[in-house]
Amino acid sequence: MASPSARGQVPARLQYGVQLLFVTEEQFFSAGQLSPANSQALRLEVLLAEDEATATVIDENGTCILKCFLNRDTECCRVGKESVLIARGRSTALLKFESHAEFSAFSNILKRCRNQKKECSVFSQRTEEASAAQYFQFYGCISQQQNMMQDFVRTATYHRAILQNHSDFRDKVVLDVGCGLGILSFFAVQAGTKKVYAVEASSVAQYAEILVKNNQLSDKIIVLPGKMEEISLPEAVDVIISEPMGYMLFNERMLESYLHSKKWLKSNGTMFPTFSDIHLAPFSDEQLYMEHYSRANFWYQQCFYGVNLSSLRGAAIDEYFRQPIVDTFDVRILMARTIKYTVNFLDAKEEDLHRVEIPFVFQMVQSGLIHGLAFWFDVAFVGSLVTVWLSTAATEPLTHWYQVRCLLQTPLFAKEGETLSGKVLLVANKQQSYDIQIVALVNQTGFRSGNVLDLKNPFFRFA
Repeated sequence: MASPSARGQVPARLQYGVQLLFVTEEQFFSAGQLSPANSQALRLEVLLAEDEATATVIDENGTCILKCFLNRDTECCRVGKESVLIARGRSTALLKFESHAEFSAFSNILKRCRNQKKECSVFSQRTEEASAAQYFQFYGCISQQQNMMQDFVRTATYHRAILQNHSDFRDKVVLDVGCGLGILSFFAVQAGTKKVYAVEASSVAQYAEILVKNNQLSDKIIVLPGKMEEISLPEAVDVIISEPMGYMLFNERMLESYLHSKKWLKSNGTMFPTFSDIHLAPFSDEQLYMEHYSRANFWYQQCFYGVNLSSLRGAAIDEYFRQPIVDTFDVRILMARTIKYTVNFLDAKEEDLHRVEIPFVFQMVQSGLIHGLAFWFDVAFVGSLVTVWLSTAATEPLTHWYQVRCLLQTPLFAKEGETLSGKVLLVANKQQSYDIQIVALVNQTGFRSGNVLDLKNPFFRFA
């Protein structure tokens, strides 16, 4: 996933099949069986907003029988395995759901609404509220889902990885983390899975539910609105699928949600993708460096509508050089063989991604100016039958992740055969991204350079 901007948010609308019984206090505390006697088919519609929801029970004629608001003050409790009791004024409503999965989905909504006054989740602790709002607004847009689905390399590779490893999915329970419109969940069903829990925190969950019902797969795919760190599943799963990668692999910090989901994975379970390699190499690109530098020429002006702007040119240059550059390039600009840093999703913990240090030693294969480091990533889907790779390298067909380049503040000259050593340090921040620190040294001359960049604010050069 990759998000250059945000859009307006649409409240999610979800539907469940229920039976309804209005319960008095005497009935609730009596020794008799408490269950809805009315077998009439009813529909529970839930309109989910940011921190509250509206629940409406409608009969087959479209008549509203019950309407209530779900928020931090809602009084409710679980009754049995598939029912929930909701207090509303002087009356109390007992909702019995058609399946445990639908009950679980509604329970997650209740928990989300009522937990606004309780302890923050892991996600909330690591994320600024404004950043999360922008993030989920962006991914709540059908247009952004379309952008990702139309990335042929991305979508076709996931399809191939899942279907060619059908034995890993047949009759299994699957968790789809950040499902979007649920395309990976549909692939899992095509591979023969028994059930998919599709978790999605943005309002696009309502559209995923529409697709599931329109494709007659409500018995196979259960859409669970909410953040992975805050929802509950009714059972452990055999397989976790997700597309959690951002620019330079780590941007958006969704990889941590992917790792967090392992608390629901059986001990012998599998993950698609299974591991990832981030690659880096030094590059030489005089045109890019000068183009980036000249972006600050605007601040040369000493009479901009009568105002002297030149005192801000230095600050402008610093800001522009803090921007990683998202675009693609000719691999002939690379000056050394790449190195890679591997994240094994089956073994890694969330805290492993809070601070990622990548030391490097490159031996130059050509002489020239080193203007920065180039980054891209591959992910591997290790199945029982075949391992499938998804690559974002410049030598492969282009994806919506492109490649990322980080400029040095000052270029370094190195000769063929000399070595460039140093490290890249990625420190997670609460804007769902990373601060990047680069230190580089030409060992033979002692010349060094570096930079500090903000992965949250890249420069999209391809646009």
